[in-house]
Amino acid sequence: MELVKTIIGLEVHIELKTRSKMFCSCKGDHFGKEPNTQTCPTCLGLPGALPVPNKKAVDWTILLGLSLGCGIPRFARFDRKNYFYPDLPKGYQISQYDKPFCVNGQLSLDSGKIIHIRRAHLEEDTAKLLHETINGEKVSLIDFNRSGVPLMEVVSEPDLSSSDEAKEYLEKLQQLVQYLEISSAEMEKGSMRCEPNVNLEIKDGDKIYFTPIVELKNINSFRFVKKAIDYEIKRQFEEFKKTRIEKTKGNKPSLMHGNKPSLMHGNKQTRGWDEDKQITILQRQKEEANDYRYFPDPDIPPIEWSEESIKYYVSSIKGYELPWQKRKRFETQYNLSKYQTKILTQEKEVANYYEQCVKIGRSKGVAGIEIANVIINKRAPENLTPQKLVEFVCASKTTSWKAKEEVDELIKKLVLEHPEVVEGYRKGKMQALGVIVGLVKKEIGIVVPIERIVEIISTQK
Repeated sequence: MELVKTIIGLEVHIELKTRSKMFCSCKGDHFGKEPNTQTCPTCLGLPGALPVPNKKAVDWTILLGLSLGCGIPRFARFDRKNYFYPDLPKGYQISQYDKPFCVNGQLSLDSGKIIHIRRAHLEEDTAKLLHETINGEKVSLIDFNRSGVPLMEVVSEPDLSSSDEAKEYLEKLQQLVQYLEISSAEMEKGSMRCEPNVNLEIKDGDKIYFTPIVELKNINSFRFVKKAIDYEIKRQFEEFKKTRIEKTKGNKPSLMHGNKPSLMHGNKQTRGWDEDKQITILQRQKEEANDYRYFPDPDIPPIEWSEESIKYYVSSIKGYELPWQKRKRFETQYNLSKYQTKILTQEKEVANYYEQCVKIGRSKGVAGIEIANVIINKRAPENLTPQKLVEFVCASKTTSWKAKEEVDELIKKLVLEHPEVVEGYRKGKMQALGVIVGLVKKEIGIVVPIERIVEIISTQK
């Protein structure tokens, strides 16, 4: 019995930072505001209130879709997704079902692996439930400030095969959204939320089995995404082995995924991540699309784009430099390594700061790679203006440094004394080399570039 493949798809919800909500004029910025102070009859779901779509939210959804290489269908519409829950005042959510704004895109990982995007659609967010204890009694309170905020959902195909890939995909998607400046995409504040769908392909003898899909919820950081997925992989495999033993006693396997057999009985599950216990907990059986009884929203006319509109959207994306485009340009224009460009372009503000410094540095004979090393290795005091940072670099160049040969000999010595650091680096953990950086600084007061340590390691057997 062996685990053949882990199958992961991601549903990512991103709150758009429009000034108003999706279907009304209430303020969209709800985080930290006094509960239920940004509401109206529309977002409270009161009878007679009619929704009016937020054009900016539609534009931004299409902008992200085009950045991911999605196609823009000529016809789109809003649908009603029906379910009853306290945070949904109307008894349905205005969403999109079979006619979304964007379809068939992709996002590349650093390894070159392509993760296909099934769709990117637009909907309204729900209210927020607050579970508290008042006068010794446990109660659930509802804050409707979030109700109706524009919520974009990006759905991947189940192309991911590990928690590390899932984490990298989310980091890249977050970076893209922040570069486009359409959302803060902060998981800790709930403006970006992720629901991994996980199941396993297991070989037992000459047969292949698939465990039922589990959707994971209540995850508010990339670190927790990784931990939840890793736990769920282990849990599903252990449950499969247990069910396999029971099956040998006479139980028959059910059929799931078409004609592919599964020993796991039951439908898809929704499980929540409990960070305190470090486990996933069953919440409910996962609904299918038919359970939501989707139908076109009769209050919102369907949208049919003209060729001119689609051409306008396609041309508008040319005005943005996307993260991977900036990385490639930094490599060629400033002669930087892949590691340097990755660090410098991780945040748009840092990338812009670096280019401002380079522009000033040219007139003073300071190379872009020198500025990059100072920023990456945090040699300079914090919060310096570009002008001050260049002055700092110039002053540092005139300081008497230890001879290069002496520094290199120290690095070689430390590398030999700490083989675990080299092993970590060779497994892809670049941050492991920070140990050597710290030891060199402690001994001779110099912060050496990580690239120099990499060069020395590469010359050793």
